[in-house]
Amino acid sequence: MTSTEMRTEAEDSGPSGYAAARLRLLQEGAQSGPPRRAALAELTDEWLTGLFGAGAEGLRGISLVAVGGYGRGELSPRSDLDLLLLHDGADSGTVAALADRIWYPIWDLGLALDHSVRTPGEARKTASGDLKVQLGLLDARHIAGDLGLTAGLRTAVLADWRNQAPKRLPELQELCAERAERQGELQYLLEPDLKEARGGLRDATALRAVAASWLADAPREGLADARRRLLDVRDALHLATGRATDRLALQEQDQVAAELGLLDADTLLRQVYEAARVVSYASDVTWREVGRVLKSRAVRPRLRAMLGGGAKPAVERSPLAEGVVEMDGEVVLARAARPERDPVLPLRAAAAAAQAGLPLSLHAVRRMAAVARPLPTPWPAEAREQLVTLLGSGRPTIEVWEALEAEGLITRLLPDWERVRCRPQRNAVHIWTVDRHLIETAVRASELARRVGRPDLLLVSALLHDIGKGWPGDHSVAGEIIARDVAARIGFDRADVAVLATLVRHHLLLIDTATRRDLEDPATVRSVAEAVGSQSTLELLHALTEADALATGPAAWSSWRGSLVTDLVKRVAAVLAGDAPEEPEAAAPTAEQERLAIEAFRTGGPVLALRAQTEPPTGEEPGGDPEPLGVELLIAVPDQPGVLPAVAGVLAMHRLTVRTAELRALDLPDGVEGSVLLLNWRVAAEYGSLPQAARLRADLVRALDGSLDIAARLAERDAAYPRRRGTIAPPPRVTVASAASRHATVIEVRAHDAPGLLHRIGRALEDASVWVRSMHVSTLGANAVDAFYVTGPKGAPLPAEEAVSVARGLEEMLRG
Repeated sequence: MTSTEMRTEAEDSGPSGYAAARLRLLQEGAQSGPPRRAALAELTDEWLTGLFGAGAEGLRGISLVAVGGYGRGELSPRSDLDLLLLHDGADSGTVAALADRIWYPIWDLGLALDHSVRTPGEARKTASGDLKVQLGLLDARHIAGDLGLTAGLRTAVLADWRNQAPKRLPELQELCAERAERQGELQYLLEPDLKEARGGLRDATALRAVAASWLADAPREGLADARRRLLDVRDALHLATGRATDRLALQEQDQVAAELGLLDADTLLRQVYEAARVVSYASDVTWREVGRVLKSRAVRPRLRAMLGGGAKPAVERSPLAEGVVEMDGEVVLARAARPERDPVLPLRAAAAAAQAGLPLSLHAVRRMAAVARPLPTPWPAEAREQLVTLLGSGRPTIEVWEALEAEGLITRLLPDWERVRCRPQRNAVHIWTVDRHLIETAVRASELARRVGRPDLLLVSALLHDIGKGWPGDHSVAGEIIARDVAARIGFDRADVAVLATLVRHHLLLIDTATRRDLEDPATVRSVAEAVGSQSTLELLHALTEADALATGPAAWSSWRGSLVTDLVKRVAAVLAGDAPEEPEAAAPTAEQERLAIEAFRTGGPVLALRAQTEPPTGEEPGGDPEPLGVELLIAVPDQPGVLPAVAGVLAMHRLTVRTAELRALDLPDGVEGSVLLLNWRVAAEYGSLPQAARLRADLVRALDGSLDIAARLAERDAAYPRRRGTIAPPPRVTVASAASRHATVIEVRAHDAPGLLHRIGRALEDASVWVRSMHVSTLGANAVDAFYVTGPKGAPLPAEEAVSVARGLEEMLRG
């Protein structure tokens, strides 16, 4: 059925005809995007015109006006109808009756309606006091009735807007900033609000309003296409959910992607991020131009008075670098600059802008993008130095980098950047896309540059450490290959290329080893030393590890993690200096441990002690407020089965997070037969204060004698545990880490973190008749990565086949 036939059906059959025609239009798979939105708006116009005409015979001075999104003809499947019944002061009873004849059929169909009834004067007065109303009226479009009345209102509203622009535009900018603070940035969110988040449809509409003021205009290239893509996604979201929603929830992304004919949800998010980035960049440039124009208007009268009223003040241009000057608070090209002859100019201008903390002029970036020559391979030394200067400029680097990227200069300089650009990271720990994370890491690395002897290698490794995430397989392995190529192309010598490749290949080595391995085991320290190779590389890797974690998100770094990494670095540095680590000997029990062991044996039950540990905050000078690293929990229990799962279960019941744990058997003093298990754990409260030691001990006694059903208690908690609707955790994975230790078998568990996870694992290992010597627990967001050092009953590592069997059984238990 054609759109003309649909309109005829809507006119002939009233509301039911419109509803049928509307449904048929939305179900037409061949028609989507702008044509469908325009057709839906046209169909709705025809229907409303029929409703208006049925109740307005003989009436003059009344019109029906579409405003807001409907006024722009951007009707998504579940969009509100924004309508204004405009009249010139006609009889109120007549106007009210006409309004009822229009509003009620809309409500009867279940359509959302935002309506008002006003005279032109009332509409203008309301708009003057309500910015949102004024923005809606800027898109006013005539539907039915007195065309002259609608045209007069449009003319008056536009005139009001332009006259009031110096006052209203700052209000609009503040409104956009407040919304961005609440909703976040669309280009980085895993569940973005397509309308309200920064870079979304609201911002695109705000840019139209700025353009309508004639005070400034947005960069138009790519903006219309970005807006269209966001609207297309919203249309698909409405059809997929059947609801008037703008939030692209995780559980609906695959269906929305299929509706749009895209490969998968990641492809969908990448398109959304690219569109949002265009809108955000256009907003930045536009608001900067608005500020410049308003400032110029405020200053100009005073300058003219000072200059005698007639002379035009000269624009001040301050040199920043060769071919680069500052003018009006922006970095522009000097008059003598020749970008077509100077291939280093884009990097020189960017570095100068970042060093000065100023934005790059849109005109300058576009001119360089249009005519600048490509850099030769390898790059000249100046180009490499300017890149390092740009990366080392701190927070201003981000805005300058985004300006270069918006005009395609980054992918021209670094072609491998294209694969990570706007690439989402479906991990709750990461708060940025891959490309933004790389820049954030460089910013963090610039703060640590004085800790290393080669800050240039630190900054470039920060930029490249995740460059392999655009390729299949292990991103560290792929990244090493790319880093070698990029480093050689930008002019580093062979030795520096090797160091950069090592840093990229092993950028996760320190944090993974420190949080998941036994640092007392010489094999652990030797393996890291062999991978790193030199003191200088270790120094760089330590700084890169911290910068990477800080740029990932708040869950990726803490004083506790920092202390573990620092401890590992000290041990590895000693090995690299020639001090071979000695085989660990069982440390003699401390006086406190002996006291607890004797008390446990005497009473026949568990005895425990809690002791808080603190350390100065990472990166701060001594003397600051100490940050808690957790609480040391010492437990002594007469040797018996089930100790590990019992303790883990009791701690889970009391909402204590386990960070590390060591278990050892203590022989009692001469003359006393028997042994006591000593557990030395570090724990932290999930929230609130720590439970009293007496309560922990009482529950542990009950858990060990079987009167406390931990599994049932934790199951109740698990059933009530809040989960986001529709999210599905990836399946657990259990592996054996070969050659990780000479004294034990290391079994690594990766699973969704949940209350009682350690209790379940401990029970499974007990059932497999293996002894847990120690465990190292790491939780990142909703993901637990735990390493268990286990031995057989006689204290030796497990045979290879038995280790694989234990790991397989543990994985099956967790999957079940």
